[in-house]
Formats: sequence, structure tokens, C-alpha cells
Amino acid sequence: MTCVPDVLEQSLVQQLPAVPFYCPVPPARHPSVEVLNDQTVRWMLKQRLDTDEHQLKRLAICDFGGLAAATMPYGRLEPLALMAKFHAVLFSLDDGVCDESEATPDLLAQETSRIMRAVEAPDARAPSDSPHTTALRRLRLELERFASPVQVRRLTEAMRVYTSGLVWEASWRRNAELPSLDDYITLWMRAIGMAPSTAMIEVVGGFSVAEDAMQDARVRALTEITWTLVSWDNDLYSRNKELLRAGDNLNLIDVLCQEQDCGPRHALVRAVAMRDRVMVLFDRLAAQVLKEADSGLRQYVKGLGQFVRGHLDWASICPRYSVPSGPRAAPGGWWKQQPADNSLEPLPIPTIAWWWDQLDTAC
Repeated sequence: MTCVPDVLEQSLVQQLPAVPFYCPVPPARHPSVEVLNDQTVRWMLKQRLDTDEHQLKRLAICDFGGLAAATMPYGRLEPLALMAKFHAVLFSLDDGVCDESEATPDLLAQETSRIMRAVEAPDARAPSDSPHTTALRRLRLELERFASPVQVRRLTEAMRVYTSGLVWEASWRRNAELPSLDDYITLWMRAIGMAPSTAMIEVVGGFSVAEDAMQDARVRALTEITWTLVSWDNDLYSRNKELLRAGDNLNLIDVLCQEQDCGPRHALVRAVAMRDRVMVLFDRLAAQVLKEADSGLRQYVKGLGQFVRGHLDWASICPRYSVPSGPRAAPGGWWKQQPADNSLEPLPIPTIAWWWDQLDTAC
């Protein structure tokens, strides 16, 4: 989507103030952050994921090492470096092929099919592979050094969730209308790339989670909540940047404007309240699961919470979002101590209402 002058003027009018975030998870950071980032940048530039020099420079200052170090501070260095490389490829794919290109859903479906084939069968090389597909093939092969067959399968299925979300997102980007709130939440939790990120938690941490534990409805809910919190947090701090760079209004605030027939500032208040209620649910449900979790599940659940917090810590200083009204300390600070909404009642959104069913309200 190209940002023409009238779109730019409208985007400036629709800019919203920064908001503080509620997240009770303590901050943490891997001590090897500088090494991680240096390795990732050098690797990314070698892959030539983009041909546009401006885009390459913009990606080089995204601090992918910082993202990995903040979201997975417990990680072993080598698999953590693998995670940072995954982030670099997915961000490049998002910018260059999805958000800021003229790729049609048909073309994106073809590209994501090639990507999935590379993940499913990394030895089956194809001469027509794009730089993103080639890079992901290499990372999938490297994954086998650290992951069990079960963990490789989980990552493969997570990539399928992610790539299907990208195609769905692309179809809406060429639509004059915005999706419903219910559809948007389902779309964005998949397209943001959190499924492969959470699938890597046990690989990076060097532990394993039993299949029955991973399939527990409470754990599946916590996993989806993590995807959703990160996706909504991204919308809250990146909307201004997306409007300025690409005139892109496919985000939670603008979907709420359509759904509730209101202006952006009213929608912002509503979005923050929704986000905080989900954060409260995560905190309460995680505490209940941890009471009876074994070591592996305990580390996974704590890893989910750390991803939510680390993503915000990274975003608060990331140059990627450096626009005049991008993420920065709100008037009262970047963080707040209390949620805007602490209700344990389900949000009236069918696609996610089942999360609250997993909570034992008697506890």
C-alpha cells in the first residue's frame, strides 16, 4: 500500500498519544544481547533478504538480538541466536512481502507454500526459492541440532499457523472494508508470527513439555492469550508508524472504530481496557496452572509471560517504531501499576470467550 500525500495528511490527523502498559511480569534480559545482535545483523545481511538498501539498513537497526534477549532471557546462547535469526527473517518477510508491497493474496499463497515446503522438507531444495525461503530452510536445518523430533513438529505446525495467517491478512489488505473484530483477532494472532515464537520457548530453554500438558485447554488458552497480547500491544505502539509509512489502518483501534462506530481516541480507550482485561486473565490463569505444573510446563508458562513483557521492553526503545508519535514514555511513564479493567468476566468476543472458561474462579 503506497502512502500518497492525502493518505499521509489523513494519517497525521489520526495519530494517537502513547499509552502506558500494564504488565505484572518482571523485566529480564540475557547478558549476551550485544553478541546476539551483532551475529544476527551480520547473518541477515549475508542472506540478502531484501534488495532495497534503505530497507536493509532499517532492518539492521531493529535490534533483533535485543528482542530475543528480552523475550527469552533464560535461553542457551546458540538456540537463542537461532531465534534471533528467525525474528530477522519474519520481520523482513512482513515488511518486504506482506505489509509494504503490492503482493496479492495469490502470490503470497504461492510464496508461503514454498516456505512451508522448506520447513517440512528442508533437504528438498528448489532453484526458484526466494531469499526468505532459502534462509528459513537453513534455519530449519539448524534447528535439528537443538530440537527433538516432537519440537520440530511443533515448530512446523506453528509455521503453518503463521503462514496461513499471512495469506488471510493479505486478502484483507486488498479489501475496502475492515474485518469484524472477531475475525481480526483471529487473523492477527496468527499473522503476527507468535506461533513459531512460542513453539521455540522450550527449544531455546533446553527443556521439553509433555504432549498432554501442551494440549491441556488451559495451556492452549495461555498460549493464544500470549499471541493476542503481543499482537494487540503491537497495534497500540505501532499504529502511528504504520499509518505514516503505508497508510495502513488494519489494526485493533481502527477495527474497533468500525465495530463501535466511534472515533480513534474512544477506540484507544476501549482497546487498552480490552488488553488489560486479557492481561489480568493471563496472570490469574497462569498462577493456577503453575500450582500443579511439572518442571517443563512451569518453564513454558513462565516463558509465555516473559515473552509478553520482553516484547514491550524491546518495543519501548526499538528504532523501528521511531516516528514522532511512536512508542515512548507516556505522560505518566511507559508502565502503569494497575489495569484499566480487572474484570474476570469474558470479553463479548466469541472467538476468544472460551479462554475465561478455563479459569477456576473459586481460587
